[in-house]
Amino acid sequence: MRYDTEHKQKTRAMVLQAAAKSIRADGPDRVAVAGVMAEAGLTHGGFYAHFKSKDELVAAAIGQMFEDARARVEHETAGRGPAEGLVAYIDFYLSKRHRDARGQGCPMAALSSDLPRLAEPARDQFAAGVQGITASLGERLDALGHADAEAEARSVLAELIGALSLARVEPDAKRSEAILAASRSQLKRRLGLEPRA
Repeated sequence: MRYDTEHKQKTRAMVLQAAAKSIRADGPDRVAVAGVMAEAGLTHGGFYAHFKSKDELVAAAIGQMFEDARARVEHETAGRGPAEGLVAYIDFYLSKRHRDARGQGCPMAALSSDLPRLAEPARDQFAAGVQGITASLGERLDALGHADAEAEARSVLAELIGALSLARVEPDAKRSEAILAASRSQLKRRLGLEPRA
């Protein structure tokens, strides 16, 4: 039975979502093609209709993860001015909800330590994804008059990722929440989004 292009695209999207979930949960090196296909409700044999190799699947899934992350930036900032949008994104990113959503959260926090060991296509997808998020934040910082908005955006992103990562590994819930709260407050102050105490 032959399927149309739309069906093939929908099936590929299901596989990518399942692979992204598996990568976030277990890491890219532990992704099992059979498990991803089963999670997507498909047989292992159908894998090669969409991907040439596991490496290609991982790279494409990382690309999908960043598409989801960019959509999240847009969701949090839509209909808001630059300052209000940045506040909303910082509040989302450094929230308990995001901290606890490891299976759906930020690919940068989930994958940064794994990337040096992955194949070049996966590293390229990751780098392009980081650049896209940086550019999105940079546009808002530029609109607020920051002199070097791109460098500022990279710094903001580094702090967001670092704070989320530290909060995720902190076993004490109160200390974890304090990490998130302190970073939210400091970032907003540094960016001129919150009045100084």
